[in-house]
Amino acid sequence: MDVTTLHARTVAEFTARVEAVGDGQWEDPTPCTEWSVRALVNHVVGEDRWTPPLVAGRTIAEVGDSLDGDLLGDDPVAAARAAGDAAAASVASGVAAGATVHLSYGDEDVVEYAMQLAADHLVHAWDLAAATGGATELDGELVAAVAAWFAEREELYRGAGMIAPRVEGAAGDPQSALLAATGRDPAWNPPEA
Repeated sequence: MDVTTLHARTVAEFTARVEAVGDGQWEDPTPCTEWSVRALVNHVVGEDRWTPPLVAGRTIAEVGDSLDGDLLGDDPVAAARAAGDAAAASVASGVAAGATVHLSYGDEDVVEYAMQLAADHLVHAWDLAAATGGATELDGELVAAVAAWFAEREELYRGAGMIAPRVEGAAGDPQSALLAATGRDPAWNPPEA
């Protein structure tokens, strides 16, 4: 599967989980212990809002703090849809143009950047579904593509402090293996109220 399709499909997976969040669930805990449901969605919307300017060649310094803070407003679902649609369109045009993206660690090929974004959307789709009692089964084709890409980067991510330690003893299916590799317990459930 080409990276443009992969990215767009992972954005759709995440957005579908956002659309399923109940009104009273926005402050619920998630597998990402530092984030509530709203904070998790805000994080991914932030990534999506950063994508168009970065793919267009702007630097982090040029974007500045314009995308800091609450990006969800009064309608988190609409904010997630709009940001996801804009990100998918910019990735598609950037990949077609062979763009270079200026990230915090240096210049990166847009294809690698799109893979980073796809992985984040897919794993956070599971986080969000697990937190809200939603559909936690991810698209197997997307899991396989992200897992193949992530296998070569797991230790880099862990060494940079971007993911928690690998969860040992998780079930052997591909989705559970990917979740465990990203530091998630595939059996995570929200704490009792």
